[in-house]
Amino acid sequence: MHSFPHTDMISLMGDGPQHDLAASVGPEASFADLFGGAMPPGLEDLRLGYGSLQGNASIREIVAQAHGVLADDVVLTVGGMHALFLMAFVLCRQQQEVVLTVPVFPLFKNCLDAVGASSRIVRLTFDQGYRPHTAQFHSALTRQTKLVCLTSPQNPSGVVLGTECLRELHSLMASVCPDAYLLLDETYLEAGLDAATDLRSSVGMSSKVVSVGSLSKCHGAPGLRLGWVITRDPELKRHLLLAKFNTVTSCSTVDEAFALQLLKRRADIVMERRRFLSGALTHVSRWVEQHSEYVEWVRPDAGALCCIRLRRDAFDDAATQDFYASLQRLNVRVASGDWFGDERRVFRLGFGAMDIAALNDGLAQLAKAVQACAARPRACAD
Repeated sequence: MHSFPHTDMISLMGDGPQHDLAASVGPEASFADLFGGAMPPGLEDLRLGYGSLQGNASIREIVAQAHGVLADDVVLTVGGMHALFLMAFVLCRQQQEVVLTVPVFPLFKNCLDAVGASSRIVRLTFDQGYRPHTAQFHSALTRQTKLVCLTSPQNPSGVVLGTECLRELHSLMASVCPDAYLLLDETYLEAGLDAATDLRSSVGMSSKVVSVGSLSKCHGAPGLRLGWVITRDPELKRHLLLAKFNTVTSCSTVDEAFALQLLKRRADIVMERRRFLSGALTHVSRWVEQHSEYVEWVRPDAGALCCIRLRRDAFDDAATQDFYASLQRLNVRVASGDWFGDERRVFRLGFGAMDIAALNDGLAQLAKAVQACAARPRACAD
């Protein structure tokens, strides 16, 4: 029978350890966040029928304004993962070429594999700060390329790809594979860690640029399964709507009703979380500096996550294996780099899913594993 590839990331959906530093989300939103402490009038009359195919018009208008497009360009989906799946299903047939940057969110790679796409990999490395050079795409793109996939801000690194980088890539695609689409996963777009800087969507660059996002990360509401695809290509939108109808019929009207309340308070909710994440990042930065003889990092631009690497001069393969084994005994979890196609000495550290006291507790336990396994490489296995 057909099955999706196994990924260790599925462990994130079970009961977590005491010190869960593997998460990719920020603080969770509550009903009080949605309603400002009082149930809004009229919600008790919410009808529980099917939603519309394209999705709630008021939500689409808010999403459109945030991305500089029209509401009619927005298709609501059952979370961001559903948006990515629809793009893979609609555009990628058996052995059709997709260009994909790695590290990558593994569930999306699994979707591409499941529909039979032929993935051509552009590898982004820790040493280059996970920032691609346009030249890397020259050898990956061909006339047969149907889809180029980027994430900005990235998961797992939190690195933002500059507008100039995206424009150069778009220009290269127009020359080599003019019929291909550029898919931008912009899920962390509103989670910039510099409170003075607002990140802007690049979906307006061309009708061949498509953006996906959701309420799961920046807005603290992964329990509201609501995401979106933004496309200014009418034919692509038609196929996306048909695929949505055949997979989920419509989004949940309950999720849409709560999502609308959240988005009405979007400015306050997002800014509050950005301030929290910026403060949490200060603690992570201090921890990395204090343990710089053992670890190094790529400082993130956005999101609730970053990539940290065990230093080569302190950790060989055996010591790296011991490090992960030690974390289990200390009831700590991080997201191993090999979840995302990166080297195992890299791990994603999430700093947004717990309060500051719990974060520092987890970092203290993480320090124990780093110090013990680096100083005495075989001691952790004893």
